[in-house]
Amino acid sequence: MFLHGWSIWCLLMTLHVSACDLELSGYDSQEVICSQGLSNCTIEDELPLALTANDLVDIQNLTSYFKLCCEDRGPCGLCLVIETEVIINEDQDTEDVGHSGFDEEDFREETRNHKASVAVCYNTAQTMPICKKVEFMVNHAVLAHQHKTKVSMVITEPIGVSFSSQVFTYSPKQPHIKKVVAVAPSLDKVCSQKLHERVEDCQVPRLLTVVDKEKKQVELKFDSRNKSPPLVCIQYEQNGRCQKWNRQPIPLGSVTPCMCFQVWDEENQGSRRSLSCPFSNRNVLHGNVWDNVSVTVGQGQMNNHRSMLSWNVSAPCRLEGEVWPCQKEISCREVKGFRQKLANGSWKQNSKGLWEKMGVFEEISLQRSPCVMVRLKGMGHNLGPICFENTDRWRWSLLVVGVMLLICLTMITVYVLQGFVKRCVWSWHHGGFVKVGRPCHVVVLSPPDTDAGVSESVCQLGSLLSNRGFSVSVDQWSRKEQCTLGPLPWLHSQLLELKGHGGRVVLVLTGKALEKAEEWTQWHKEDIRIKRDDKSGPQMWSPYSDVFTASLCLIQAEKEQGRAGKHFLLVTFDSNTGGNRSLPELFQGLPLFHLPSKTQALLSELTVGGTKRGSWRLA
Repeated sequence: MFLHGWSIWCLLMTLHVSACDLELSGYDSQEVICSQGLSNCTIEDELPLALTANDLVDIQNLTSYFKLCCEDRGPCGLCLVIETEVIINEDQDTEDVGHSGFDEEDFREETRNHKASVAVCYNTAQTMPICKKVEFMVNHAVLAHQHKTKVSMVITEPIGVSFSSQVFTYSPKQPHIKKVVAVAPSLDKVCSQKLHERVEDCQVPRLLTVVDKEKKQVELKFDSRNKSPPLVCIQYEQNGRCQKWNRQPIPLGSVTPCMCFQVWDEENQGSRRSLSCPFSNRNVLHGNVWDNVSVTVGQGQMNNHRSMLSWNVSAPCRLEGEVWPCQKEISCREVKGFRQKLANGSWKQNSKGLWEKMGVFEEISLQRSPCVMVRLKGMGHNLGPICFENTDRWRWSLLVVGVMLLICLTMITVYVLQGFVKRCVWSWHHGGFVKVGRPCHVVVLSPPDTDAGVSESVCQLGSLLSNRGFSVSVDQWSRKEQCTLGPLPWLHSQLLELKGHGGRVVLVLTGKALEKAEEWTQWHKEDIRIKRDDKSGPQMWSPYSDVFTASLCLIQAEKEQGRAGKHFLLVTFDSNTGGNRSLPELFQGLPLFHLPSKTQALLSELTVGGTKRGSWRLA
């Protein structure tokens, strides 16, 4: 037992000093290793209160650490190793066993070997103490004059201990011995070792990337023992913010060398995540990073109220390079003494997942629209110039444009309201302001002349009124309707429209028209006298022989009611005034306008007075 234990102890010591990797052991249960001078070593669990003092052995030094224990081609787990350096007290009285039944040789053997024990306990912050007691035989002949020896315990899968746990080890019977603290290795450290496949907690899905050059996309595949697909998140840089993957192929244009993936099992949310960056050595993907670099400049203000130029560089990955200001007016010549470095470790990730680096150039005049140039490590050309636009110039430009627009709108408004203003002035000159209405319907009646010049003047008057926005009806334009309906029904239809919408009848006067009006007035008086003398006498001739004669009847009827001036206007042309002939009695009191000298007054009268509706007496 002694030789076997010593050989195993040498193996453990070799592993302990050998590597940066976690130590490995082949134990599959708790074991004890005793050094020279100790034999028949056994280990067993013991309650803290049941431990008894042993004056033969004292613990002088106590150490503890962790290692990885693996079964033969089986799984591996954590083991707690507790090493003690003990002192054997030789002045301890030997037990009186007597000589009865023993020969001298047996008696000497019994006095040379004594039974002794040593006990240690361990616990975590969350567990009660657990104690281990090691019993052994002390061979004084082998120890000779050496009083020190070692006892080592290996505890597989210690109760309450997991990865990254903190374990306290102490001697329960020797309180002066300081407690020893051992920290279990983290799961990430264990899983980074060569035998991570034999550690159950290290079993995470393996990520495989497949590049489809035809579709220009990257597909993610997994080697997982679970039936359900694993969870994946994507991050840029190993310490970047991880964003959930939408399980869609990744466009090849968005793949960068710093793109990393975290993968873990969906069934076990608390399981370890694997981090892999499969594109870290793909230099050809640096172009995707450079294509997504964004540079912006802005205005800042220092504490002394002086201006400064601020800049911001954002990219999917952290980059190295330089930034410097230049003047745009001089082919972007560099401003000396302002060059700044883009250090890899000074970038910060924003809310969009991009890495950005910000800085400022102090004492830079913003009046000349300064620019910024950027040089990135590995990129064949510089970025820029990215220039600052001086908003003061834009403000003045906007002010000038606004003033010009205001002037144009004012001119358009004056032009549109020109007629309105003139009508207001006219109405003020005619006794005060009156209500100004919209253009109304106008009926223009021709005189009973056969002169072509008069007919042309009547048509020109109708066109003028129509161009000014009036609804115009000229008897010369409605010959077809007059032939169909007759002159009198046609005139009645026009008067009905005037009654519904408001308007005026414009009667054009010439010398023959005045003669016709005088004859009609004379006939009207004689006809009344004849009717009074002989009511049964026949009428000599009809006064409705044409539209002009019919309008005379209407004027007479309206004049008897005192409304003729509201519905009828008289117009004469300066070239056809008929001399200084006075108006017949029938036309006296009606508004009279001489054209073209009084054209504006006529338009104002039609606009102002044409909206007044009155009742027509239609015979």
